[in-house]
Amino acid sequence: MHFLMIVFCMLIVVGTFLFWEFIAWFSHKYVMHGFLWDWHKSHHTAHEHRLERNDLFALVFSTPCMGLLFYATLVEYNPYLIAVGVGIFCYGAFYFIFHDLIVHQHIKFRIKRKSKYLQRIIHAHYIHHSKHTKDGCEAFGFLIAPRKYESK
Repeated sequence: MHFLMIVFCMLIVVGTFLFWEFIAWFSHKYVMHGFLWDWHKSHHTAHEHRLERNDLFALVFSTPCMGLLFYATLVEYNPYLIAVGVGIFCYGAFYFIFHDLIVHQHIKFRIKRKSKYLQRIIHAHYIHHSKHTKDGCEAFGFLIAPRKYESK
């Protein structure tokens, strides 16, 4: 591959990753806390089982990634579409690590949360979960949390 194409593909990966934070915020606020609240409310209520109806969103959000990677590698090779698929995959991986492993600890292990950034993300998520209804919530993003969410 040509050097400039590699650089451009890397920029596409990073841009896609950052754009998916907006996609996550928008879909969380207007879809999950909107017309698909029936799926998402399982995430705002206490329960003992490992899986929740909200986990269906992982399938929904992984579909564009799988579709792009399938098409751009097996149907018609396109490095730019592969870069978009990789960016979506990276966002999903980061989301899984931060949300499911670090914040909600679906797999029990302890991580030292000394980073102010990590503490802010976790605190914003806890503020979001302080409401158990679809209305009145705040902090819909995940990897970007404003400074107002720094714990005091």
